[in-house]
Amino acid sequence: MRRERKIDSKKLRAVLLKNRDSDSLREDIREAFCATFDAFESLFGHLKSDDAFYSRPEPLRHPHIFYFGHTAVFFINKLILAKVIDKRIDPKLESIFAVGVDEMSWDDLNEAHYDWPSVDETRRYRDRVRAVVDGLIDTLPLKLPITWESPWWVILMGIEHERIHIETSSVLIRQTDISLVKPQSGWEICNQSSSAPKNELLSVPGGVVRIGKKDDSFYGWDNEYGYHEAKIPDFKASKYLVTNGEFMEFVKDGGYKNESYWSKEGAAWREYKKAQHPHFWVPTEDGFRYRALAEIIDMPMDWPVDVNYHEAKAFCNWLGDKLGKSLRLPTEDEWYRLYEHCKVPDRHEWGEKAPANINLEHCASACPVTRFKHGEFYDVIGNLWQWSETPIYPFEGFKVHPIYDDFTTPTFDSKHNLIKGGSFVSCGNEALKSARYAFRRHFFQHAGFRYVESSYKERYGSGVYETDSQESQYCEFGWGDEYFGVENFPAKCAKICIELSEGRRREKALDVGCAIGRSTLELATAFKSVTGLDFSARFIGMAEQMRSEGSIRYSIATEGDLREYKEAKLPKRLAETAARVEFWQADACNLKPIFKGYDLVFAGNLIDRLYDPAKFLEDISNRINIGGLLVLTSPYTWDEEHTPKDRWLGGFRRDGEPVRAIDGLKEHLDPAFRLLETRDIEFVIKETARKFQHTVAQMSVWEKK
Repeated sequence: MRRERKIDSKKLRAVLLKNRDSDSLREDIREAFCATFDAFESLFGHLKSDDAFYSRPEPLRHPHIFYFGHTAVFFINKLILAKVIDKRIDPKLESIFAVGVDEMSWDDLNEAHYDWPSVDETRRYRDRVRAVVDGLIDTLPLKLPITWESPWWVILMGIEHERIHIETSSVLIRQTDISLVKPQSGWEICNQSSSAPKNELLSVPGGVVRIGKKDDSFYGWDNEYGYHEAKIPDFKASKYLVTNGEFMEFVKDGGYKNESYWSKEGAAWREYKKAQHPHFWVPTEDGFRYRALAEIIDMPMDWPVDVNYHEAKAFCNWLGDKLGKSLRLPTEDEWYRLYEHCKVPDRHEWGEKAPANINLEHCASACPVTRFKHGEFYDVIGNLWQWSETPIYPFEGFKVHPIYDDFTTPTFDSKHNLIKGGSFVSCGNEALKSARYAFRRHFFQHAGFRYVESSYKERYGSGVYETDSQESQYCEFGWGDEYFGVENFPAKCAKICIELSEGRRREKALDVGCAIGRSTLELATAFKSVTGLDFSARFIGMAEQMRSEGSIRYSIATEGDLREYKEAKLPKRLAETAARVEFWQADACNLKPIFKGYDLVFAGNLIDRLYDPAKFLEDISNRINIGGLLVLTSPYTWDEEHTPKDRWLGGFRRDGEPVRAIDGLKEHLDPAFRLLETRDIEFVIKETARKFQHTVAQMSVWEKK
């Protein structure tokens, strides 16, 4: 049986968490939970019948029934994970509705079969979840302030997660065949439209933007925390979001057919979808009509156009060509500068009514772009999301929330672009200035765009987390935590090298087999010039990223498919001398002639990984200055995978007598070098949360005669 749920849009606003007494905050959270649960169920009233719940309007996503159950299951799964509750309601449904195919590429979806429950069964499950969460809100001790570690944060997480799905499900309903949907009370669309206004570029003065959440005044997702600063030069931005009328000119001018306007990725999407116009335009004999949430109306020329990133980008290229200007989408930094220039009020400054078409406080559709003015501009927030040029990346200091560790990290792949400003249906956290949401560039999300003319060159750290097991282990080995009281190996070796070189010439040093560069950067604190070499281009890439950008990100396996996401930052003392360092890809057994004249050469745990260690030793002597040092470390784990057995320096018998690696080193380094000392150096490599390699390497120190 269907039930009418009403929308209380004001209670869909983000809950203010600071400077509150616990009783009023508890009640606000209850109202937010109930209003969100009700609004979500009311949205599904647009589906005409239970059969419509099983329709799949977007082949890259699940049918509606999945999302109807998913938001309730999310509450239970996260509350159990956080140990707020210890009993499930329905393990079967909590498995079926747990994780869905979402955010897939149009060319990589793997079809799967699901045995969906009935709509009534799902509704009954939702009722039981409502009772559980409502009971927790009644009885859970509320200690202020509410922080990440609080069980209340998990409840807020569930509320904000469902608010996201109010929006994403409204997009799917808007894509559903019109015969399967009907208008719904409380979801009335805007009834005003006119001709499109003439758009124009207006000036935005430059300035410094500083973004990143620093406190918990409102609930925030992990990607919002941290710090980012950028200096923005003066630029120009379009006064309005691009309207249906303005975009119509692009369509009429053959914009979808002109290859020169489309990126390679955009052209591939356009060809795959056979796109000839925006997705929510309905072609007729007389032109186009417009698909709103659950009805088709005459084309509202002054409403903003709904498009994906590729379409928005192609339009910018087309218009720039027409005007003889270099036009593009705004970056995230420029959107913030525009926001601050226009003095747009944030959530706590809204008063009785939102100052934009947002939070479902005005209508359940877009509206004329001339309706909500922010400074000289319109719709800086609200109406439709605005595509940006910026692929989502983590701010400095980013950390994942342990209860939802895959909320953002899968999107740090340079394939998800940020959308800014919110849409008419963006509620709660989505409507905050600090919100950071990103989608695949081919997806639709009640999103439009404005264009800019700007000289700003955006800079941000790589958002990609290295996941290759070998690279991740080396990242952790070089820049991660210390385990079992064992010092960081490359840092300790570099420290010893620096101590050994005391009183000697310290012009140039060479780090052969530098991996991800920790020892190289450490050596630069004492030597004027240091070169790091490694055979792996991937390792050199990570080393150079740390040197130039000051941070790297990687994930390490903890147990099975579970991973821990980590960020390593270059210490200030190493950053001060990082300019002395250069990294090169090179074969240690076949070095270029330019690598010569060194006062110290360090080869850490390299010798037993070379295909011809003797050749390396014979060659390296010609590259070290008289009185210079050669420092070798190795656990001498000889194996034929790396070194043919007839080229091992030790670990075998000759004429019945054992030959150790140190003996082989002496054979190949005499008479050019004098052995000064040997010592043992421990190191630990983390493989998983409970599996480590604890090894002892021998360090041998040689002086060039």
